[in-house]
Amino acid sequence: MRTEHRMFFWVMITMFLFAGIYGYWTLTDDTAAFGGSGIEWVGFVALLLSGLLCAMVWAYFWMVSRRIDDRPEDRADGEISDVSGEVGFFSPGSYWPFGIAFFAMITGFGVVYWVPWVMVAGTVGILGTSGGLLFEYYTGTRKFGPQ
Repeated sequence: MRTEHRMFFWVMITMFLFAGIYGYWTLTDDTAAFGGSGIEWVGFVALLLSGLLCAMVWAYFWMVSRRIDDRPEDRADGEISDVSGEVGFFSPGSYWPFGIAFFAMITGFGVVYWVPWVMVAGTVGILGTSGGLLFEYYTGTRKFGPQ
């Protein structure tokens, strides 16, 4: 996790630096729309919030990297063969993602046309199909373990 927390640290610093430069630039620009009456808040806040989001991810990766041993990706002497072997289980086929996408589309239509009952129905559908995807291998014919 050391590699990831370093990457997000530098992106966070860059976002904060760009937010400062952008805020100063728009504050001192006299040629801007409306006579250059001050800072342009939308871009400044967007860059600031992007930096804060990167800070949250950086803090998480930094805390995790202190708790676990160095992975082969984090060591200078790490080899590709050090990470060989089983990575994990990946579902060979599932129809639940189609349901999630369908209900996300329904929810999006509800937001676009501002129909509250369609938004609620789509959200309930998303929650239901996400639960189906999550528990797909805990019930039914695909259940793992002793039956």
